[in-house]
Amino acid sequence: MTTTTAPLVAGIELGGTKCICILARGPDEIEAEERIPTTRPAETLAAVEAVLDRWRGFAALGIASFGPIVIDHASPQYGKISITTKPGWSGTDIAHRLAAHSGVPTGFHTDVVGAALAEARWGAGKGLADLAYVTVGTGIGVGMIAGGIPVDGLTHGELGHIRPVRLPGDDWIGNCSFHGACMEGLAAGPAIAARTGVASQDLPADHRAWDSVAHALGQLCHTLVMTGVPRRIVMGGGVMVGTPHLFPRVRAAMTKSLGGYIPLPEIALTESYIVPPVLGGRAGPLGAIVLGTQALGPDAGDVGHRVLSGR
Repeated sequence: MTTTTAPLVAGIELGGTKCICILARGPDEIEAEERIPTTRPAETLAAVEAVLDRWRGFAALGIASFGPIVIDHASPQYGKISITTKPGWSGTDIAHRLAAHSGVPTGFHTDVVGAALAEARWGAGKGLADLAYVTVGTGIGVGMIAGGIPVDGLTHGELGHIRPVRLPGDDWIGNCSFHGACMEGLAAGPAIAARTGVASQDLPADHRAWDSVAHALGQLCHTLVMTGVPRRIVMGGGVMVGTPHLFPRVRAAMTKSLGGYIPLPEIALTESYIVPPVLGGRAGPLGAIVLGTQALGPDAGDVGHRVLSGR
């Protein structure tokens, strides 16, 4: 009998404050892990390269990065950070530099798409090839996969910046520097703190601000349902995970917003349709492992997350 072993992959989750590097075959076979502060690009990427130099024998590299990033293969900016508020990082080449340094096939996508891939393979969406992952924390981001691969086009999704219908009488201007009262400007952690003067994890469950947060997030889930893609929505991030009372409110808000449209049993069973993550803080790094693993696949040239081969 022939047994197969998952390939050893190096994964990089590049976050706004820290970078997590792991060497793994999966969640139960993590051989090494290191954390690096995200500082200036040259300093951070040099530290990542030093970690990769110490890790020999991996077959591929996966990178799950904070955004916005350029994922359009036709663009000369492909593999780079786009315009970001993080000082010094706009235009930084991530994928090409690390692929060339490691010399192995490299997958590259957003951290939230990475989390979606990991939760679909090993976590709250295990067994489902069509999934949405929503993070509600410092910002709001959404990653979607269909058929086990990211839903890609000209760019990655930015559903954290759609504009929801407001609650009657709620005219707070919001906290997004671009759009004011978009999803992120109404429901992300900094928005909640700006509106109430209290961090989300310390805000009482009966505070009226939660009505606006749940109303907005319910509409985000409504929008995801209307894409026709996710068979489940996994919601993580500090705001969701730190406030379990928010889940039933978001589920109810989505149901109300849908108004009976798309009457599928999977969606009607909201407790199993909108769920917390299983992998927690490991979803991003393990998503990078999935990106690297998929870069090795026989059809890797047809999927949007593959960047290039260092070989």
